[in-house]
Amino acid sequence: MTVVRGDAEPGTGAETGERPEGEPGSGVMMAFGRQLKLLRLRAGLDRTEFGKLVGYAAQSIASFEQGRRIPQPAFIDKADPVLDAGGLLLALKDELARAQYPPFFRDMARLEAEAVELCVYDSHIINGLLQTEDYMRAVLAMRRPLLDEETIELRVAARLARQKIFSRWPAPLLSFVVEEGALRKLLGGKHVLRGQLEQLMLFGHMRNVELQLMPLDREDNAGVDGPYTVITRKGGEQFVYMEVQGRSNLLTDRDETRLAAARYGIIRSQALTPRETLGFIEKLLGDL
Repeated sequence: MTVVRGDAEPGTGAETGERPEGEPGSGVMMAFGRQLKLLRLRAGLDRTEFGKLVGYAAQSIASFEQGRRIPQPAFIDKADPVLDAGGLLLALKDELARAQYPPFFRDMARLEAEAVELCVYDSHIINGLLQTEDYMRAVLAMRRPLLDEETIELRVAARLARQKIFSRWPAPLLSFVVEEGALRKLLGGKHVLRGQLEQLMLFGHMRNVELQLMPLDREDNAGVDGPYTVITRKGGEQFVYMEVQGRSNLLTDRDETRLAAARYGIIRSQALTPRETLGFIEKLLGDL
């Protein structure tokens, strides 16, 4: 069995408040920042002038150059021709996309992006792929020890980037089973929960998404061992990702992944149907 372990953030897809290699201030972000500054100076532009040409504030340009913030792909697409970089900045775009995740989560992020099917069971927090931006911030604000604002912004950007999976084509099959308790937690207040439930309704109506709720009153629930995700790649290869109390595991053993997939099937059969789930969420919205 191959197991990859690392620090993780429960319930979201794994992030910590620390800054390991690849986080702001190191690695590819610093290399990109140095190249960006050299090219800008070569072009004879100050940060304000350059920012106006690419549609970004001088403060954002400074953050990119100092390796404190990961630039969006749209910025790189604009900056390369403006600075006559000849593809130098564009060549780093994929590496920067990977750098937005902590090192221990990059394998999972890559697998998630390649998945033809994802089966996700969550028990206490709505999964990061389904979260609204406000809900993300509310969850991150609950971390102890506290996260600094810069780290929170990085985490939010990373989760929003992961949600591109919903618009990918060919569309992957996405199945989510979430415990009722997660949908009742008032993280961030009623307005945050309302927005989150409304977003779940939108996701639940997508053709490639099956969203199911596990009611609190169920006597049968095979999810007693906690949340996990089964990832299936083209060709049928499967992986299992798990998080608990700041630790993450990525399992590749075929027997274990098959058992986890079978267990997920049992959990799904015990939950409400997708249609029943949407009705339940609609009722929760009415009660807020």
